[in-house]
Amino acid sequence: MRTLSARSLSIRAVVLLLVLGTLLPGCGGGGSQAPAPALDLAGRMDAYLQAAQKLHWFTGSVLVARGGQVLLSRGYGMANYELDVPNTPQTKFRLGSVTKQFTSMAIMQLETQGRLKVTDTVKTFFPDYPKGDKITIRHLLTHTSGVPNFTDSPEYLKAMTLPTTPLETVAKFKNLPLDFAPGEKWNYSNSGYILLGAIIEKVTGGSYEKFVRENIFQPLGMNDSGYDHAEEIIKNRASGYEYPDDKLANCKYVDMSIPYAAGSLYSTVEDLYKWDRALYTEKLLPKAALEQMFRPFEFKGVLSAEPAPTKASYAYGWMINIYAGHKEIHHSGGVNGFTTDILRFPDDDACVIVLNNSMTAYTGVVSRSMADYLFGQTVEMPAEKKAIILPAAVLDAYAGRYQPEGAPLVFTLVREGDGLFIQVPGQPRMVLSAESETTFFIKSVNLGLTFVKDASGKVTHFLLLQGKQETKAIRLK
Repeated sequence: MRTLSARSLSIRAVVLLLVLGTLLPGCGGGGSQAPAPALDLAGRMDAYLQAAQKLHWFTGSVLVARGGQVLLSRGYGMANYELDVPNTPQTKFRLGSVTKQFTSMAIMQLETQGRLKVTDTVKTFFPDYPKGDKITIRHLLTHTSGVPNFTDSPEYLKAMTLPTTPLETVAKFKNLPLDFAPGEKWNYSNSGYILLGAIIEKVTGGSYEKFVRENIFQPLGMNDSGYDHAEEIIKNRASGYEYPDDKLANCKYVDMSIPYAAGSLYSTVEDLYKWDRALYTEKLLPKAALEQMFRPFEFKGVLSAEPAPTKASYAYGWMINIYAGHKEIHHSGGVNGFTTDILRFPDDDACVIVLNNSMTAYTGVVSRSMADYLFGQTVEMPAEKKAIILPAAVLDAYAGRYQPEGAPLVFTLVREGDGLFIQVPGQPRMVLSAESETTFFIKSVNLGLTFVKDASGKVTHFLLLQGKQETKAIRLK
């Protein structure tokens, strides 16, 4: 959960993830092709996923459906490497920020019941909240509140293992200055969704977990979904992994009371498909309320193909835009050891669900590649890259601190021996393998990195490449 996501989702989350983004589309290829028959499609998707799994770029479960027909539903790699338990469509994964869409649904259900309004202010529920009279529920839902994201705080890494009540978590950020006036800008904030969970509990008199279970999971028959508690015995629950120095390891522990309404839920690809199907109906919300939930904060009448979230593309726990010429409703997630993605294409009645139990930005590449298969786009098959050895003097020129544009975090690059490593605060150190004197790749997450120099030969920045997406990181003095 520094790994809960949206531009570095995850917009921050695994930071490398969110900055590289799971909310950001990542895919190979381009160029239109004639759509293939369903059976051929499933075979090609499966071949792609098997290739990615063999390279250790992906381990998880995937479901792809179109027109009410499941084209592919399969697990890849291991749910538990120590016990050799494989992933299956019934494996339960932590969802990270995919949780937010369920929190948004809960808020909209309460509004439909007349128990709150999205125009209500935080002060309505918590009278002592600073500037709570300026922040509405709608601001919280759409990340336009200005409430600082508490998972960006250095203190977060020290506290993420400690059980914490929702109000104790709120106390950690409530007295911080707002990042901007509510409604003025867009900035991903897990804190806003912690507040939404606390509001749900204030209004209902029960727990967030209970409300979601009784009002969403049970009515939809989502019997393999719930609030993750580490101490409980949960059958078919996947373990989470990461790749420090390109070596598989168990992920760092996070107490799931911390992500709470921003990222605490678990589910399976099959249950999330039930969720997808329900969103075409009025089982949970009347049509008008559903339309409101899928309307961006500042909708300008035309959906954007720009992948980065903005006020004009982020709705209530969902991002709404155009992908490959198709309307897309989607969100990604990341929490220690897990990355997730759900893409819905309502005009095509199509859905892609990818749940990954390793901390890798490749999840976004997988989901977009599956969408590309659906829409007849060319897809680049996963292929291993070959590394070369560069002189220490060349690597020393790249060592330093770099800040991605539009993100508060800083990447630190260090040279040790004949290797170059990249470190993100709170994340495992990763190896940068050289393809040429200026281009590198991160094998464990299949990301590219290109250094750029000025006329004098001094390194000014680098470009992080994931599929078609590019993020610029400026070298700090």
